[in-house]
Amino acid sequence: MPTLNLKPSQHLLAEYIHRLESGEALLKDSPQNVTEVVGILKSYGIVLDAYSRNLIYNADHQFLVLFPFFKYFNGEVSLHNLLRHWWHDRINFEYAEYCMKCMLWHGGGGLDTYVDSPEFRQRVEALIQEKLKSNPLMLTIHRLFPEFLPEQMRQMAYYSALGQFWRVMSDMFIDLSELYDRGKIKSIPQVVDHILNGLVAAANQPITYKVTVGDRVYEIIPESAGLTFLMDTAVPYVEAVFFRGTPFLGTVSFNAQAYQIPFDQSMFMYGALYADPLPIGGAGIPPTLLMQDMRHFLPDYLHEIYQKSQRGEDDLRVLICQTFQKSMFCVTTAAIRGLAPYPLDTSDPEQRKANRIYLEKWMDRFIPSRILDANT
Repeated sequence: MPTLNLKPSQHLLAEYIHRLESGEALLKDSPQNVTEVVGILKSYGIVLDAYSRNLIYNADHQFLVLFPFFKYFNGEVSLHNLLRHWWHDRINFEYAEYCMKCMLWHGGGGLDTYVDSPEFRQRVEALIQEKLKSNPLMLTIHRLFPEFLPEQMRQMAYYSALGQFWRVMSDMFIDLSELYDRGKIKSIPQVVDHILNGLVAAANQPITYKVTVGDRVYEIIPESAGLTFLMDTAVPYVEAVFFRGTPFLGTVSFNAQAYQIPFDQSMFMYGALYADPLPIGGAGIPPTLLMQDMRHFLPDYLHEIYQKSQRGEDDLRVLICQTFQKSMFCVTTAAIRGLAPYPLDTSDPEQRKANRIYLEKWMDRFIPSRILDANT
């Protein structure tokens, strides 16, 4: 119900505005939704742990390496791991890189500003000169193409930042699962509260990045840069991955004359909250990699729900994607609450009005999303 002394919203998604104002979530509360969301976030948390470790490994050890053939091995190169890699019996770290490149391309936040700053360029230049001092060929290439290696280090900065962000989120989701197993999580609002509390607790955690060459440490993103978890990684991540994303190969025409892709990337609506789950499993669909990874770690209680579905295991990845979207609406609810100008349960009339304007702007973006499908 809408809050007292405030007229009901006339927005197309007024129901969801009123839900948020009443302390509920974008996803309706039901026992099955709780089970699905907690179960998929447990699986996601395990996958994010692997993604995070690999991203940070790459940032720390594969910087300025032009052909990182073993970047997915985390330094553990062996015949056994090589065979597993070739057999695709592994975590698909390519999806982590896809998310990193989405963040890098769409930008936003202090990290985007910092990697284009003179300070970043100066720090990277010192690193390049030290790392490549005995490689005249690469130094010559650097002189001829002075933007090439700094751009590679910008990517490394995003590798590290996203890895640090996912480290926090992984722990948060695993903790949520443990609380559920102990009977302490019984509703969707409790799921949202747990995520919100985790985001708030980590909000000011500094995002830094340093590498070692020989016995010398180079701070690429020092703590003095003032980058923090919430505003410089979490918010840009939500914007880039939940909302904007990138058009999937094979689903739209990349021919400019077809006008199937917006001319401005700020108009992109290919993110996790918009994507149709049906193409999951097809070639050129990046989330297929994530769904494939999560299927290995589904808790038994969630796997049983999928097995009882109309098609059983035949469309397992699609079912995982549908559940994953439900969970992302819970994460988005936490983000909306955390970024609101005032507490959504405020009793101050002026604050309620400000919150209403804020929520309606969010709902404008949700009109073409999968929010109705997630709640059917």
